[in-house]
Amino acid sequence: MSTSHIQTLRAMLREEKGVILPGAPNALAARIIADLGFKAVYLTGAGLTNMHLGLPDLGFMDLSQVADHVMAIRCVIDLPLIVDIDTGFGNAVNVTHTVRILEQAGASAIQIEDQHAPKRCGHFDGKELISLEEMVGKVRAAVDTRRQDLVVIARTDACAVEGFEAAIERAGRYIEAGADVTFVEAPESLEDLKAVPRRLMAPQLVNLVLGGKTPIIDEKAAAEMGFSLVLYANAALQGAVHGMLSTLSALKEKGVLDERAVTSFAERQRLVDKPAFDLMGARYAAHAARDNGQRRT
Repeated sequence: MSTSHIQTLRAMLREEKGVILPGAPNALAARIIADLGFKAVYLTGAGLTNMHLGLPDLGFMDLSQVADHVMAIRCVIDLPLIVDIDTGFGNAVNVTHTVRILEQAGASAIQIEDQHAPKRCGHFDGKELISLEEMVGKVRAAVDTRRQDLVVIARTDACAVEGFEAAIERAGRYIEAGADVTFVEAPESLEDLKAVPRRLMAPQLVNLVLGGKTPIIDEKAAAEMGFSLVLYANAALQGAVHGMLSTLSALKEKGVLDERAVTSFAERQRLVDKPAFDLMGARYAAHAARDNGQRRT
């Protein structure tokens, strides 16, 4: 498998600021993100849990489920793919297995966090952290295990538990352990948000959760602050839910729907690349017909 998507991501982190990173809860969402011209895709753990299992983001996904979705997405897009692995599915030894599996599945980067399992959404209350030393071990395990220059992103949820200064200290230690990018989750003031890229000597990711705890800033402001990646992990999911509620409410109320109320049938087929499969089918049907004709003669 080509690993050019990893080098594309590394170049992006070196050379660009304020890159919008939409989250995808499944392969169709990833196709739409690519179709619209975004530069990278984030496989969201919360979105995957909500969409695939219909459950809240409380640590219900396992490694095999995540790997299946990574493979599905990698089969349909060439963009860099950043994969949320929550707490790494266990201790540092388990992290080594997670990294091997997801590298082979097609991840460009993994993002691991310092919550105690089972984790909670970064914008939920009641989070608990593992020790700094244990998380440093997990980061080192991920860095030591990678074989294809996979990007390692270390997230800390310390803002809500130990305070902003502790979050900066933890992120700094994760950089020392080899993390390529750090992600200080849920700073609650604009002042703290601005301080993150100024105080940490590695590329930074900011997570903008619609309805969450972090102030929402635009792409230009994020770039000026120094953030490399601007994550909207579940904007696509929330938009899809909004569309489903609107469409299905209209169906229930009126008892009938018009195609004008939804994405067209033709557009749905285009987004899943059906014309390419039609051409493929015609090509191989022609080969089969020619081969049958030759056998008869």
